[in-house]
Amino acid sequence: MLVVRSTHTRESLNELDLQILDMVKDNARLSIREIAKALGKSPSVVHRRLKRLERAGVIKGYAALLDYTKLGYGIHALTLLQVEGAYITDIERMLAQEANVRAVYDITGEYDIAIITVFNSVSELDNFIKRILKVPYIKRSVTNIILRVVKDSPNIGLALGREPRRGHPWVEPAS
Repeated sequence: MLVVRSTHTRESLNELDLQILDMVKDNARLSIREIAKALGKSPSVVHRRLKRLERAGVIKGYAALLDYTKLGYGIHALTLLQVEGAYITDIERMLAQEANVRAVYDITGEYDIAIITVFNSVSELDNFIKRILKVPYIKRSVTNIILRVVKDSPNIGLALGREPRRGHPWVEPAS
C-alpha cells in the first residue's frame, strides 16, 4: 500500500507508482484502461494511484511536447547571467515571463542564472539579449547558440530499487 506523505520522496513511491509514471511520462494520452491492461492492474487501482500522485505534486501536469524547430524556431540558445545578489529571484521571475524562454535555472558558480531560449532568427535573439541587458541588475552575460540538440526531454527514466545507469555502454568498467 502506498503511504502518502506531505512531500513525496522517491522512497515513498513503490514499483507500481514508478511503472505508472514511466508510462505517463512517455505518453500522457494513454487511457487509464490502457495503463491498467499493460500493468496487469485494475483501472480503479491505476486511477487512484494517478490521483494520489497528482495531489502529492509528483505529477505536476500534462503537456504536449512541441518540436520548436518545426514551428520555425530554429535558433536555440543557452545564456548565462551574472546578477546582483539581492535581485536574483526578481530577475528569474522576470525571465520566466518571457515568451521565448523555455527554462530558467538558478545556478552556482561564476554566473547566477542560466536560461534556455528559442527564437525564429539570430536578430530576434540579439534583440532579446540587448533588451535584458538594459536591466540594471544584470551585470554580465554569455550567450551560446546551440548548434544541434542531441537530447531535449523534460523527463528521465525511472527505476525503483535499481541504481541509475552509470558509465557508457562502449566503455568497460574498471576491474
